[in-house]
Amino acid sequence: MSIFLGIDVGGSGIKGAPVDLETGELVGDRLRIPTPAKSTPANVAAVVKEIIEAFEPVIGDAPVGLTIPAPVVHGVVTFIANLDQKWTGVNADKYFEEKLGRRISLVNDADAAGLAEVHFGAAKGNDGLVILTTLGTGIGSAIIHRGVLIPNAELGHLELDGHDAESRAASSIKDKEDLSYKTWATERLQPYYSHVEMLFSPDLFVVGGGVSKDWDKFGPLLKLNTPIVPATMRNRAGIVGAALFAKDSVEHPDPLVEHAV
Repeated sequence: MSIFLGIDVGGSGIKGAPVDLETGELVGDRLRIPTPAKSTPANVAAVVKEIIEAFEPVIGDAPVGLTIPAPVVHGVVTFIANLDQKWTGVNADKYFEEKLGRRISLVNDADAAGLAEVHFGAAKGNDGLVILTTLGTGIGSAIIHRGVLIPNAELGHLELDGHDAESRAASSIKDKEDLSYKTWATERLQPYYSHVEMLFSPDLFVVGGGVSKDWDKFGPLLKLNTPIVPATMRNRAGIVGAALFAKDSVEHPDPLVEHAV
């Protein structure tokens, strides 16, 4: 089977669609439902259930991939920033499986975007070490080596000038401090990407987040030995990456993940 449902849980909306993993294309229109104001696991599970039921005729009983804006370690959410704090410490894979009655695999949202870009987007065909960063409220990151995800990399929290890098270089900081694209690129992004390049010697950087649509205003200003390109999957990345993760979780199960079904 090549069709899996991917669901992308964000702070403002929960979006889902079946994905044909032969092509990376969505099978029909995506369904978006606002994230509950009280975004507890129980309330999010109710919305996810609604999305699954909408697409059941397409996906049958196939496993579902679900992104969240948090690290997920062997199915457990270790800490959470943009959803209700009741997520912290929850065995989320098992919890959602008990609630929804089917196999569910949760993945960090930046990790999902990285998978999507490697398989179908800007990094397709690159068999080396790819690092994706998402520039937004903070800096999300994903590390993929030869198509295999190294999960839960929090490269936005590397130290930069004595601070968390994302507190200096995220696109939200550019807006908050009213920095020009040139100043942001040369004084904030350049030191950050140079530092990551020194630490990892990647084969490719991919830059995502909403600001990537303005790539021409800042991307060419970055001077690195590593090629650096904008992401291409846009708002499909989370959904497609979640579906990819669900498929991979079936083919290569994590022995440390406790499942309910």
